[in-house]
Amino acid sequence: MRGSGSPGRGAHETGSVSRAAIILVAIGVVCVLALLATLSTGTVSIPPLEVGRIVLGGGVDHPAWARIILDFRLPRAVTGFLGGAALGASGLLMQTIFRNPLAGPWVLGVSDGAVLGVTAYAVVIGLLPAAPAGLGLGGLPFVVAAMAGGALVLLVIGIVSRRVDAVTVLVAGLMIGSIAKGLVSFLFHFLDRERMLIVEAWSDGTFAATRVDELQVLAPILLVGFVLSLVAVKPLNALLLGERNAVGLGVSTGRTRVLVLVAVTVLAGALTAFTGPVAFLGVAVPHIARGLLRTADHRVLLPGAVLVGGALGVVADLIVHLPWQRSVLHLNSVTALIGAPVVLWAVLSRRRAGG
Repeated sequence: MRGSGSPGRGAHETGSVSRAAIILVAIGVVCVLALLATLSTGTVSIPPLEVGRIVLGGGVDHPAWARIILDFRLPRAVTGFLGGAALGASGLLMQTIFRNPLAGPWVLGVSDGAVLGVTAYAVVIGLLPAAPAGLGLGGLPFVVAAMAGGALVLLVIGIVSRRVDAVTVLVAGLMIGSIAKGLVSFLFHFLDRERMLIVEAWSDGTFAATRVDELQVLAPILLVGFVLSLVAVKPLNALLLGERNAVGLGVSTGRTRVLVLVAVTVLAGALTAFTGPVAFLGVAVPHIARGLLRTADHRVLLPGAVLVGGALGVVADLIVHLPWQRSVLHLNSVTALIGAPVVLWAVLSRRRAGG
């Protein structure tokens, strides 16, 4: 009987792996098509074949097209992909470690903490005897300030989560985010008008403000966060069995929590430094990845969340930069329209399932 059951299980596992691989490839194709669409679309429409030629370094008949794509649209599209991927990965990590389907950088106040860190940095810069102009958006001190603010909120949430249930963690995150917003408003009174306008514009959230030289800073930082996320995959899978079972398998829950909190700080904090706070993608993307891949295995879910998040980030940015006639769309308005229905569906689905 034992021998007759093994081939069936092996075939089932092979089929599941093949299905997951096909879906991941399909999501990757969607990412490529979304990138091509966002590079082609705008107030100046550029044929996709010309876009491909420009991106691949071929000759072009219209030098202005090359400048539009290489200096403006390509950095924006890459930032959208990296931003969505980082938020998707960090949301998945947070939902697993806090055992809360509504956890995410924006929901639990991590993004608000990053805004608080940046605002405090702006106040300190303004108090210096020889204060530099502006804030140095994308510079290392700016990034460190955003990551420090996000890390502070994560630390508090991590401590709270050890003592209360998932619902209380969610409420605590919302309240901590509100406190951070209140402190930001308070700190605005200590900013001169120029720096206040810079922080206000930055905190609106956009993938369009990142320059090529800033991408050269952002991409390596996010790569570190993705690597840390991969390291956390195995212990996170063990935690799905419960903390006692995970400990029995040799997993240190304390080290896993620290690893996840560091990974989320790097991913969400560094991204927020360059794009401002981006709403809803972090909580919605993991649910979409689970629905598509139908697995709880983080070895599959993590790349799925990265690809789904990247695709949604590019699509959201594409919608923002369509040639609208009457007004300009805000990124967080679009991400809310994409993410809020997904979150509502996830909550109602869990309620019907009794989870």
